Amino acid sequence: MKEQLQELLKHSLDLLVADGVLPASTDVIRIDHSKDKSQGDFATNIAMVLSKQARCSPKVLAEKIVAKIENSEHVKQVQIAGPGFINFFMSQDSNTKVVEQILDQTNNFGLSKFGDGQKVLLEFVSANPTGPLHVGHGRGAAYGATVSNLLQAIGFKVDNEYYVNDAGRQMDILATSVYLRYIETDKFPDNGYKGDYIFDIAKKISDVEKLDIFSGVYADEKDGGDKEKHIDDLIANCKKALDSDYKKVFDLSINNILSGIKDDLAEFGVDYQQWFSEQSLVDSGLSQTTVKSLQESGNIYEKDGALWFKTTDFGDEKDRVVVRDNGVHTYFASDIAYHLEKFERGYDKIINIWGADHHGYIARVKASVTALGHKADKLEILLVQFANLYRGGEKVAMSTRSGSFVTLEELRNEVGNDAARFFYILRKSEQHMDFDLDLAKSKTNENPVFYIQYAYARICSVIKQASDNTAGVDLSLLDNDNEALLIKELNRYKDVLHASAINYEPHVLAYYLRELAGVFHSYYNSSEFLVEDIKLRNSRLMLITAVKQVIANGLNLLGVSAPESM
Repeated sequence: MKEQLQELLKHSLDLLVADGVLPASTDVIRIDHSKDKSQGDFATNIAMVLSKQARCSPKVLAEKIVAKIENSEHVKQVQIAGPGFINFFMSQDSNTKVVEQILDQTNNFGLSKFGDGQKVLLEFVSANPTGPLHVGHGRGAAYGATVSNLLQAIGFKVDNEYYVNDAGRQMDILATSVYLRYIETDKFPDNGYKGDYIFDIAKKISDVEKLDIFSGVYADEKDGGDKEKHIDDLIANCKKALDSDYKKVFDLSINNILSGIKDDLAEFGVDYQQWFSEQSLVDSGLSQTTVKSLQESGNIYEKDGALWFKTTDFGDEKDRVVVRDNGVHTYFASDIAYHLEKFERGYDKIINIWGADHHGYIARVKASVTALGHKADKLEILLVQFANLYRGGEKVAMSTRSGSFVTLEELRNEVGNDAARFFYILRKSEQHMDFDLDLAKSKTNENPVFYIQYAYARICSVIKQASDNTAGVDLSLLDNDNEALLIKELNRYKDVLHASAINYEPHVLAYYLRELAGVFHSYYNSSEFLVEDIKLRNSRLMLITAVKQVIANGLNLLGVSAPESM
């Protein structure tokens, strides 16, 4: 109906242009669903937008626009409200058409071709494979997977990608930690990985000699030394002592953890088209050639034996090191090469979903994109705040390095995939969120996912009780307040889905489904569906079947199931 209203308004504006009231018409006409039924079904602020051009008040222009609107069987009444809003009251027939559309299009209702098949590369989670995913990673996983679903729903072709940080110092700390557990030493470094999973991996090592690697190492922090130097010395000794066996321990450590991450995400309903290895950038030489290219273009200089990228020339707050004085490439050097590789794959849009602690990283990455001759605005970076976990009203402390954390698998086992996926996207991604385990497990109306799923299950129960007699339907009979509200909500679904997708805001769709469920529950508690009047009965069944379909469609996009019984 919005498209038809836009056509009516466009024609009215064209007539005003012809009359000299407006200098030019416009194709950008915003029409919104009215929140209050007293203000009609739709409203537009077009008179306020164009009043300066018309050289009159918005209210006067609104009167002129309304006077030129042609009669339509779909529009029952047009009103001017406030300073110049134009409200449209639609006919019963035009409003109830959505019920037939939903039942006709079923799973495809709400989908669009807005994206026109544009290719999007969406990278998310990309947690270092130094341990199992924890509840903090879960929020990025749920958010990224849902954004991917939403973009695909409006016509984009999306490839999901996980960037595997399988090179660098953290991986060496992991491998050394595993080896130390393997040799069963009682001298474990402060900066090592201490989780139980390290013991589990160590038990899988075979045919590797158990050697003392503590000789000549710098003192640890607990012994009055430096934990960073201590672990670096242990890594160096481990590599030297084990020689070729070091790679065996290194690969075993990473592969075990990465395999667990892949299984965890798959069971959480998160799929990836590609797992991109950081090590591949080293092996292919792309990291080195990218730095060399930036040197040749004058964007890198040498200082104190290190190579610095002049990111300040591109708006960053300070220049950044890409190659340390010991010749080792920094993580930033790998990230530059990775983003160059991304851009060269020919995607129309590249989206990174990062933890909020990476906010300061945005400027330098965009600087590198620009320096390499690509358009930085093609890259969008969305930030996700950490999720705080609460159990029994107490915050659960977490530390990956110490091994004191709740894994994503443990969370899923405790509250279920549905609650985890839904709760994670209930807030804007850049807002902090508190995940209440007790609420997520509860079977009450305060639990939003239970509330929505219960509405779906209630509808399924009513439909099962109905006979197969579907002859005779008159949707004009759906005229009580709850029916009108349900129809109004159903008409909003397409717009809500579109807005959720283009703004990367899954929580908008989640709250819509909760509102729709709320209206249905009120309808269920106040009305009888299986009445003797066949036409009224079948019309009500059609309406709630449409509600059932929209709930299923919306939950599917959020990665949540729609159970037929609860």
